[in-house]
Amino acid sequence: MVWSARDRPAEPPPFAQRRDELAALRPTYYRLQVSWAAVQPSPGAPPNWDVPQAGCERTTPPCAPFAGVREQLRAVRSAQRAQGRDWRVVVDFLYTPAWAARAPRGCEPGRVDPTSRQIAPAALPAYRALIRSLAALGRAEGVALRYWSAWNEPNYRGFASPQHDSCAAGAPSVAPAYYAELVRQLRASLAVVPGRHQVLLGEISDAPASGPKSTSTVDFVRGLPADVVCASDIFAQHVYAGDTDTRPAVEAALDARRCPRRHRIWITETGVGGPRPGGPRPTDPASLRAQCRQMNGLLRSWYHDPRVEAAFQYSFREDDLFPVGLVDPTLARVYPTYELWRSWGGGRRPSDPPPALPGACRG
Repeated sequence: MVWSARDRPAEPPPFAQRRDELAALRPTYYRLQVSWAAVQPSPGAPPNWDVPQAGCERTTPPCAPFAGVREQLRAVRSAQRAQGRDWRVVVDFLYTPAWAARAPRGCEPGRVDPTSRQIAPAALPAYRALIRSLAALGRAEGVALRYWSAWNEPNYRGFASPQHDSCAAGAPSVAPAYYAELVRQLRASLAVVPGRHQVLLGEISDAPASGPKSTSTVDFVRGLPADVVCASDIFAQHVYAGDTDTRPAVEAALDARRCPRRHRIWITETGVGGPRPGGPRPTDPASLRAQCRQMNGLLRSWYHDPRVEAAFQYSFREDDLFPVGLVDPTLARVYPTYELWRSWGGGRRPSDPPPALPGACRG
């Protein structure tokens, strides 16, 4: 759906139609999520950027297979040429290969897959090589990779386990120190890569309180070493409709660190679905209209915060295990929130007033 119609005119009808609707959103950013576990399952071989993908949403058809990260970048380049402007690519790493993961330790309540564990110190050279390899791929495919995030949701055990050495109440989080080392490794790797690069700090889930499985957004910011929290003026946070939205508290915690540059805020994941983000999503017409109005409320609140520069709709095609998309997994149905995002995007300038609520969302 990212390939331009000019370069891929013969796509099957469900994909061709939704591709046109995606293009009509005229997105500014493209978030490239890179599973390290998928591209480098063995330490004996370099990252494989051509790992075949089924092109389904999980296992839900229709499917349109594609050739991994390399083809994703080629599709982005195609869209850039067709629209006459750059999609700004934001790289986000996630999922540790089993061979690069630390052994079980600390507070790991419940079952934890090795891909969710922290990277072992001995595997950090491989992490740096991964970064350099992806940067080289971007140059080879003619796609600028300017924005880089060291890791996805480092304050959540699903991506960086353990969060605490002890499950005792009040045990300090180990996540900030672990994440800080990844940022240092990322910066050192990009320092020898040609071109302009900007590190996104955080990429954190919206956790209002620390617990065995997570570190609160504020505790995470407070625990970052000074050389890391001040290493970039962009801080990324994930906030979904139904979350607490700890953004104001995060901004206050960042300001308390007294960095030379005031942090800008990017909401790099958002969306709306069921009452609990990621939970079951009602799809009757009244519920979908209510969801659209709820999402509009979030967008308007961020619009009125001059520090929030960007908000990223998490998925276009809905993930049936995290249902917050704009079209359903089968590509048969477009949700009202699509019209909302189109009204906020397109040719609208950031300084323009908030758009009127689309008719599809009223009622």
